[in-house]
Amino acid sequence: MSPRHPYVGLPDRQFWKNEPGIADPARFDPVSDVPFQIAQTDRVVTAGSCFAQHLGRRLADAGFDHFIAEPAHSLFDADLAHRFGYGIFSARYGNIYTTRQLLQLLQRAYGLFVPLAESWPRHAAGRVVDPFRPQIQPDGFVSAAELSDDRAQHFAAVRDAVETMDFFVFTLGLTECWEDTRDGAIFPLAPGIAGGLFDADTVRFRNFDEAETAADLLSALQFIRQRNPGVRVVLTVSPVPLNATYESRHVYVSTAWSKAILRIAAAKTCAALSDCCYFPSYEIITAPHVRGRYYADDCREVLPTGVDHVMGLFFKHFASVTAALIVQPSEKLPNSQVVSAKAAQIMDILCDEQAITNR
Repeated sequence: MSPRHPYVGLPDRQFWKNEPGIADPARFDPVSDVPFQIAQTDRVVTAGSCFAQHLGRRLADAGFDHFIAEPAHSLFDADLAHRFGYGIFSARYGNIYTTRQLLQLLQRAYGLFVPLAESWPRHAAGRVVDPFRPQIQPDGFVSAAELSDDRAQHFAAVRDAVETMDFFVFTLGLTECWEDTRDGAIFPLAPGIAGGLFDADTVRFRNFDEAETAADLLSALQFIRQRNPGVRVVLTVSPVPLNATYESRHVYVSTAWSKAILRIAAAKTCAALSDCCYFPSYEIITAPHVRGRYYADDCREVLPTGVDHVMGLFFKHFASVTAALIVQPSEKLPNSQVVSAKAAQIMDILCDEQAITNR
Protein backbone atom coordinates (compact mmCIF):
# COMPACT_ATOMS: atom_id res chain seq x y z
CA MET A 1 0.00 0.00 0.00
CA SER A 2 1.35 3.42 -0.92
CA PRO A 3 1.73 6.03 1.83
CA ARG A 4 -1.06 8.54 2.45
CA HIS A 5 1.20 11.40 1.27
CA PRO A 6 4.83 11.83 0.16
CA TYR A 7 6.09 13.04 3.55
CA VAL A 8 5.28 9.76 5.31
CA GLY A 9 8.46 7.90 6.30
CA LEU A 10 10.89 10.76 5.73
CA PRO A 11 13.77 11.10 8.24
CA ASP A 12 13.23 13.04 11.48
CA ARG A 13 15.74 15.67 10.38
CA GLN A 14 13.25 16.84 7.76
CA PHE A 15 10.57 17.77 10.32
CA TRP A 16 10.83 20.81 12.58
CA LYS A 17 8.94 19.25 15.49
CA ASN A 18 11.33 16.28 15.57
CA GLU A 19 14.43 18.47 15.96
CA PRO A 20 16.08 17.71 19.35
CA GLY A 21 17.87 21.07 19.23
CA ILE A 22 14.62 22.85 20.13
CA ALA A 23 14.65 21.37 23.62
CA ASP A 24 18.44 21.22 23.95
CA PRO A 25 20.29 23.70 21.71
CA ALA A 26 23.59 21.86 22.11
CA ARG A 27 22.08 18.86 20.30
CA PHE A 28 21.27 20.91 17.21
CA ASP A 29 22.93 19.20 14.25
CA PRO A 30 21.82 20.36 10.78
CA VAL A 31 24.64 18.61 8.92
CA SER A 32 23.46 16.22 6.25
CA ASP A 33 25.47 13.34 4.86
CA VAL A 34 28.94 14.41 3.74
CA PRO A 35 30.58 12.86 0.68
CA PHE A 36 34.13 12.49 1.99
CA GLN A 37 36.29 12.33 5.09
CA ILE A 38 39.33 14.40 6.05
CA ALA A 39 42.30 12.51 7.50
CA GLN A 40 44.90 14.10 9.74
CA THR A 41 47.46 13.58 6.99
CA ASP A 42 45.40 15.45 4.40
CA ARG A 43 46.64 18.90 3.48
CA VAL A 44 43.83 21.39 4.17
CA VAL A 45 43.95 24.93 2.76
CA THR A 46 41.65 27.60 4.17
CA ALA A 47 40.58 30.98 2.81
CA GLY A 48 37.72 33.41 3.03
CA SER A 49 36.19 35.81 5.50
CA CYS A 50 37.03 36.46 9.14
CA PHE A 51 35.13 33.39 10.38
CA ALA A 52 37.28 31.09 8.24
CA GLN A 53 40.19 31.72 10.58
CA HIS A 54 38.52 29.73 13.35
CA LEU A 55 38.44 26.61 11.22
CA GLY A 56 42.12 26.71 10.38
CA ARG A 57 43.08 27.29 14.00
CA ARG A 58 40.88 24.46 15.28
CA LEU A 59 42.15 22.06 12.61
CA ALA A 60 45.73 22.69 13.70
CA ASP A 61 44.85 22.41 17.40
CA ALA A 62 43.22 19.02 16.74
CA GLY A 63 46.32 17.66 14.99
CA PHE A 64 45.14 18.08 11.40
CA ASP A 65 47.34 19.50 8.67
CA HIS A 66 46.22 23.09 8.24
CA PHE A 67 48.71 23.73 5.49
CA ILE A 68 50.66 26.97 5.81
CA ALA A 69 52.25 27.63 2.44
CA GLU A 70 53.58 31.03 3.50
CA PRO A 71 55.11 30.74 6.99
CA ALA A 72 56.59 33.60 8.98
CA HIS A 73 60.32 34.12 9.33
CA SER A 74 61.87 31.92 12.00
CA LEU A 75 62.70 35.02 14.06
CA PHE A 76 59.01 35.91 14.43
CA ASP A 77 57.29 34.75 17.59
CA ALA A 78 53.63 33.69 17.42
CA ASP A 79 52.24 37.11 18.32
CA LEU A 80 54.38 38.95 15.79
CA ALA A 81 53.58 36.42 13.08
CA HIS A 82 49.86 36.88 13.71
CA ARG A 83 50.22 40.66 13.65
CA PHE A 84 51.81 40.42 10.21
CA GLY A 85 49.15 38.07 8.85
CA TYR A 86 51.15 34.83 8.88
CA GLY A 87 49.55 31.52 9.80
CA ILE A 88 46.04 32.96 9.89
CA PHE A 89 45.13 31.49 6.53
CA SER A 90 47.14 29.08 4.41
CA ALA A 91 48.83 32.01 2.68
CA ARG A 92 49.23 35.64 3.64
CA TYR A 93 46.26 36.84 1.59
CA GLY A 94 44.22 38.24 4.46
CA ASN A 95 40.44 38.22 4.20
CA ILE A 96 39.00 37.13 0.87
CA TYR A 97 35.46 38.40 1.17
CA THR A 98 33.91 38.00 -2.27
CA THR A 99 34.08 35.24 -4.84
CA ARG A 100 35.31 37.73 -7.45
CA GLN A 101 38.21 38.56 -5.13
CA LEU A 102 39.03 34.84 -4.87
CA LEU A 103 38.95 34.38 -8.63
CA GLN A 104 41.17 37.40 -9.21
CA LEU A 105 43.68 36.27 -6.58
CA LEU A 106 44.11 33.01 -8.47
CA GLN A 107 44.44 34.82 -11.79
CA ARG A 108 46.98 37.24 -10.33
CA ALA A 109 49.02 34.44 -8.74
CA TYR A 110 49.37 32.75 -12.13
CA GLY A 111 50.15 35.96 -14.02
CA LEU A 112 46.82 36.03 -15.87
CA PHE A 113 45.70 39.37 -14.44
CA VAL A 114 47.95 42.29 -13.51
CA PRO A 115 45.88 45.09 -11.92
CA LEU A 116 46.74 48.70 -12.55
CA ALA A 117 46.66 49.41 -8.82
CA GLU A 118 50.06 48.19 -7.64
CA SER A 119 50.29 50.04 -4.32
CA TRP A 120 48.47 52.58 -2.19
CA PRO A 121 50.09 55.25 -0.06
CA ARG A 122 49.74 54.56 3.63
CA HIS A 123 48.68 57.30 6.02
CA ALA A 124 52.33 57.73 6.98
CA ALA A 125 54.86 59.47 4.79
CA GLY A 126 56.74 57.32 2.34
CA ARG A 127 55.17 53.95 3.11
CA VAL A 128 52.78 51.95 0.95
CA VAL A 129 50.24 49.14 1.38
CA ASP A 130 49.03 46.37 -0.88
CA PRO A 131 45.58 47.36 -2.24
CA PHE A 132 44.55 43.70 -2.14
CA ARG A 133 45.98 42.96 1.35
CA PRO A 134 45.79 46.39 3.00
CA GLN A 135 46.27 45.25 6.59
CA ILE A 136 48.77 42.40 6.45
CA GLN A 137 51.74 44.76 6.94
CA PRO A 138 50.85 46.80 10.06
CA ASP A 139 53.11 49.77 9.31
CA GLY A 140 53.04 49.38 5.55
CA PHE A 141 55.93 48.51 3.26
CA VAL A 142 58.99 50.74 3.10
CA SER A 143 58.68 51.07 -0.67
CA ALA A 144 56.79 49.82 -3.70
CA ALA A 145 59.82 47.65 -4.50
CA GLU A 146 59.62 45.91 -1.11
CA LEU A 147 55.91 45.33 -1.67
CA SER A 148 56.60 43.88 -5.12
CA ASP A 149 59.13 41.42 -3.70
CA ASP A 150 56.70 40.37 -0.97
CA ARG A 151 53.91 39.94 -3.50
CA ALA A 152 56.06 37.65 -5.65
CA GLN A 153 56.75 35.47 -2.62
CA HIS A 154 53.06 35.53 -1.75
CA PHE A 155 51.98 34.45 -5.22
CA ALA A 156 54.45 31.56 -5.14
CA ALA A 157 52.87 30.42 -1.86
CA VAL A 158 49.37 30.67 -3.36
CA ARG A 159 50.45 28.49 -6.29
CA ASP A 160 51.99 25.97 -3.91
CA ALA A 161 48.78 25.82 -1.89
CA VAL A 162 46.62 25.42 -4.99
CA GLU A 163 48.71 22.66 -6.52
CA THR A 164 49.41 20.55 -3.43
CA MET A 165 46.29 20.73 -1.25
CA ASP A 166 43.95 17.81 -0.68
CA PHE A 167 41.05 19.91 0.63
CA PHE A 168 40.05 23.50 0.07
CA VAL A 169 37.75 25.07 2.66
CA PHE A 170 36.37 28.43 1.58
CA THR A 171 34.11 30.63 3.70
CA LEU A 172 31.96 33.09 1.79
CA GLY A 173 31.63 36.36 3.66
CA LEU A 174 30.39 39.36 1.67
CA THR A 175 28.82 40.49 -1.58
CA GLU A 176 29.67 44.19 -1.21
CA CYS A 177 33.05 45.42 -2.42
CA TRP A 178 34.87 48.20 -4.26
CA GLU A 179 36.01 47.92 -7.87
CA ASP A 180 38.67 49.72 -9.88
CA THR A 181 36.70 51.02 -12.87
CA ARG A 182 39.80 50.99 -15.07
CA ASP A 183 40.28 47.19 -15.07
CA GLY A 184 37.69 45.61 -12.76
CA ALA A 185 40.13 44.80 -9.94
CA ILE A 186 38.31 44.10 -6.66
CA PHE A 187 39.54 45.57 -3.37
CA PRO A 188 38.61 44.11 0.04
CA LEU A 189 38.35 47.65 1.44
CA ALA A 190 37.58 50.98 -0.15
CA PRO A 191 40.61 53.23 -0.69
CA GLY A 192 41.03 55.60 2.22
CA ILE A 193 40.17 53.13 5.00
CA ALA A 194 43.47 51.35 5.47
CA GLY A 195 45.57 53.20 2.93
CA GLY A 196 45.09 54.81 -0.43
CA LEU A 197 42.97 57.78 -1.44
CA PHE A 198 39.36 57.48 -2.53
CA ASP A 199 38.69 58.77 -6.04
CA ALA A 200 35.14 58.36 -7.31
CA ASP A 201 36.41 58.64 -10.87
CA THR A 202 38.39 55.40 -10.62
CA VAL A 203 36.65 53.38 -7.89
CA ARG A 204 33.03 52.35 -7.63
CA PHE A 205 30.87 50.36 -5.22
CA ARG A 206 29.74 46.87 -6.30
CA ASN A 207 27.25 44.51 -4.71
CA PHE A 208 27.28 41.17 -6.50
CA ASP A 209 24.03 39.25 -6.97
CA GLU A 210 23.52 35.50 -6.76
CA ALA A 211 24.28 34.85 -10.45
CA GLU A 212 27.54 36.80 -10.38
CA THR A 213 28.61 35.30 -7.05
CA ALA A 214 27.88 31.73 -8.11
CA ALA A 215 29.57 32.18 -11.51
CA ASP A 216 32.72 33.60 -9.95
CA LEU A 217 32.86 30.87 -7.31
CA LEU A 218 32.42 28.11 -9.87
CA SER A 219 35.07 29.68 -12.12
CA ALA A 220 37.51 29.95 -9.21
CA LEU A 221 37.04 26.32 -8.21
CA GLN A 222 37.31 25.12 -11.80
CA PHE A 223 40.52 27.16 -12.10
CA ILE A 224 41.87 25.28 -9.07
CA ARG A 225 40.71 21.92 -10.41
CA GLN A 226 42.56 22.50 -13.67
CA ARG A 227 45.78 22.60 -11.67
CA ASN A 228 44.80 20.13 -8.96
CA PRO A 229 42.14 17.73 -10.29
CA GLY A 230 41.82 15.71 -7.08
CA VAL A 231 41.12 18.53 -4.65
CA ARG A 232 37.90 18.28 -2.66
CA VAL A 233 36.04 21.39 -1.59
CA VAL A 234 34.03 22.39 1.47
CA LEU A 235 32.05 25.64 1.25
CA THR A 236 30.69 27.54 4.22
CA VAL A 237 28.99 30.89 4.78
CA SER A 238 30.17 33.18 7.55
CA PRO A 239 27.58 33.85 10.29
CA VAL A 240 29.19 37.21 11.08
CA PRO A 241 26.89 40.14 10.12
CA LEU A 242 28.16 42.99 7.97
CA ASN A 243 30.10 45.60 9.89
CA ALA A 244 28.82 48.28 7.52
CA THR A 245 26.87 48.58 4.30
CA TYR A 246 27.19 51.13 1.54
CA GLU A 247 23.65 50.42 0.37
CA SER A 248 21.15 53.06 1.48
CA ARG A 249 19.38 50.79 3.95
CA HIS A 250 19.75 49.29 7.40
CA VAL A 251 22.88 47.20 7.86
CA TYR A 252 20.82 44.21 9.02
CA VAL A 253 18.73 44.26 5.84
CA SER A 254 21.94 44.28 3.82
CA THR A 255 23.26 41.43 5.98
CA ALA A 256 20.17 39.31 5.29
CA TRP A 257 20.40 40.05 1.56
CA SER A 258 24.10 39.26 1.40
CA LYS A 259 23.90 36.00 3.34
CA ALA A 260 21.00 34.83 1.17
CA ILE A 261 23.07 35.51 -1.96
CA LEU A 262 26.07 33.64 -0.57
CA ARG A 263 23.97 30.68 0.55
CA ILE A 264 22.35 30.37 -2.88
CA ALA A 265 25.74 30.65 -4.61
CA ALA A 266 27.20 27.92 -2.40
CA ALA A 267 24.27 25.59 -3.13
CA LYS A 268 24.42 26.20 -6.89
CA THR A 269 28.17 25.58 -6.93
CA CYS A 270 27.90 22.34 -4.95
CA ALA A 271 25.24 21.12 -7.36
CA ALA A 272 27.43 21.92 -10.36
CA LEU A 273 30.76 20.58 -9.10
CA SER A 274 31.69 17.06 -8.02
CA ASP A 275 33.43 16.49 -4.68
CA CYS A 276 32.16 19.83 -3.43
CA CYS A 277 29.84 20.10 -0.44
CA TYR A 278 28.34 22.68 1.89
CA PHE A 279 28.89 22.79 5.66
CA PRO A 280 26.19 24.79 7.53
CA SER A 281 28.26 26.88 9.94
CA TYR A 282 25.99 29.85 9.19
CA GLU A 283 22.87 27.88 10.10
CA ILE A 284 24.41 26.48 13.30
CA ILE A 285 25.20 29.93 14.69
CA THR A 286 22.11 31.82 13.51
CA ALA A 287 19.41 29.18 14.12
CA PRO A 288 16.58 30.08 16.52
CA HIS A 289 17.44 26.91 18.42
CA VAL A 290 20.39 28.63 20.13
CA ARG A 291 18.39 31.81 20.79
CA GLY A 292 21.19 34.21 19.91
CA ARG A 293 23.47 32.95 22.69
CA TYR A 294 26.38 32.32 20.35
CA TYR A 295 26.85 36.04 19.71
CA ALA A 296 28.72 38.47 21.96
CA ASP A 297 27.29 41.74 23.25
CA ASP A 298 27.83 43.42 19.90
CA CYS A 299 25.52 40.83 18.26
CA ARG A 300 28.24 40.31 15.67
CA GLU A 301 31.22 38.50 17.16
CA VAL A 302 30.76 34.75 17.50
CA LEU A 303 31.60 33.47 20.98
CA PRO A 304 33.97 30.53 21.56
CA THR A 305 31.04 28.30 22.52
CA GLY A 306 29.54 28.91 19.09
CA VAL A 307 32.82 28.03 17.41
CA ASP A 308 32.94 24.91 19.62
CA HIS A 309 29.55 23.83 18.33
CA VAL A 310 30.47 24.48 14.69
CA MET A 311 33.82 22.76 14.87
CA GLY A 312 32.50 19.88 16.94
CA LEU A 313 30.06 19.07 14.17
CA PHE A 314 32.71 19.61 11.51
CA PHE A 315 35.03 17.07 13.12
CA LYS A 316 32.17 14.66 13.83
CA HIS A 317 30.97 14.56 10.23
CA PHE A 318 34.14 15.13 8.24
CA ALA A 319 36.66 13.33 10.43
CA SER A 320 34.63 10.94 12.61
CA VAL A 321 36.04 12.61 15.72
CA THR A 322 33.77 13.20 18.68
CA ALA A 323 35.82 13.24 21.89
CA ALA A 324 35.60 16.60 23.68
CA LEU A 325 35.21 18.46 20.41
CA ILE A 326 31.43 18.57 20.39
CA VAL A 327 29.47 20.70 22.84
CA GLN A 328 27.36 18.23 24.80
CA PRO A 329 25.41 19.58 27.79
CA SER A 330 23.21 22.61 27.29
CA GLU A 331 24.69 24.31 30.35
CA LYS A 332 27.82 24.89 28.31
CA LEU A 333 25.92 27.55 26.39
CA PRO A 334 26.82 31.01 27.70
CA ASN A 335 24.47 32.56 30.25
CA SER A 336 25.97 35.98 29.62
CA GLN A 337 27.12 37.85 26.56
CA VAL A 338 30.22 39.04 28.39
CA VAL A 339 33.40 37.86 26.67
CA SER A 340 36.24 37.15 29.06
CA ALA A 341 39.81 38.24 28.39
CA LYS A 342 40.70 34.64 27.63
CA ALA A 343 37.81 34.27 25.22
CA ALA A 344 38.75 37.52 23.51
CA GLN A 345 42.26 36.20 23.01
CA ILE A 346 40.93 32.97 21.54
CA MET A 347 38.70 34.91 19.19
CA ASP A 348 41.46 37.29 18.07
CA ILE A 349 41.06 37.31 14.30
CA LEU A 350 42.07 39.49 11.39
CA CYS A 351 38.98 41.24 10.03
CA ASP A 352 39.63 43.90 7.39
CA GLU A 353 35.97 44.90 7.41
CA GLN A 354 36.25 45.91 11.06
CA ALA A 355 38.30 48.91 9.93
CA ILE A 356 35.20 50.50 8.39
CA THR A 357 33.71 53.18 10.64
CA ASN A 358 31.48 56.23 10.19
CA ARG A 359 34.17 58.54 11.51
